[in-house]
Amino acid sequence: MTVLEVKNATKRFGSLIAVRDVSLSVPKGELRAIIGPNGAGKTTFFNLISGFFPPSSGAIEFDGRDITQLAAHKRVGLGMARTFQITEIFPELTVFENVRIGAEVAGGYCLRPWISESEKSGVETRVEEILKLTGLQSKLNRLVAMALTLRPHLLLLDEPTAGMGDQETYEITQLIRRLHRDSKLTIVLIEHDMRVVFHLADRITVLDQGSVLAEGTSQEIANNEAVQAAYLGKAA
Repeated sequence: MTVLEVKNATKRFGSLIAVRDVSLSVPKGELRAIIGPNGAGKTTFFNLISGFFPPSSGAIEFDGRDITQLAAHKRVGLGMARTFQITEIFPELTVFENVRIGAEVAGGYCLRPWISESEKSGVETRVEEILKLTGLQSKLNRLVAMALTLRPHLLLLDEPTAGMGDQETYEITQLIRRLHRDSKLTIVLIEHDMRVVFHLADRITVLDQGSVLAEGTSQEIANNEAVQAAYLGKAA
């Protein structure tokens, strides 16, 4: 079963073509990494998938449904969750309260002035599950936790290890591996750290100047001369 299918997506900003005729097929349960040099179009492509930008041409399907023109919040309602490079939380709230907000949104309670005791208990149970799963004692994983409260079956991670030291990167990598293995989540991530990419990804898609340069397993990408020249820093 294919969870995400992008067909010949192109995004133009005036005369600039940020994404050019990109196709991507992600089967259920796969962990796909998207890599490429700065300016390759990775974040724009993520914005097309998650609904923040409409494509200039092409189509996007999620669980077999055409979502090309569907608003971002409606994609979330279908089971698509995304984290961002610039992480935003509510700093005046506790970790528990931050995660609870996501659980309340997922439960459809965000616009209600009150919820019943049974509903409140269900929300708190879900929050405790997420805190346990993500090991939030260190507070590193709270953005991922907020995304998980939406009960997604496609998780989009934009630079999850950006700005982290080695220990923090290790902990986030282990968390992503657990989510993929134990929770059977389908995950697509953008990542610059090749140690993380080669350690985690089932398959890798390489973008360069808005187009797909290569796609394959970690070994295939590491051995690809075009990728070495464009991204990994070796002469072809």
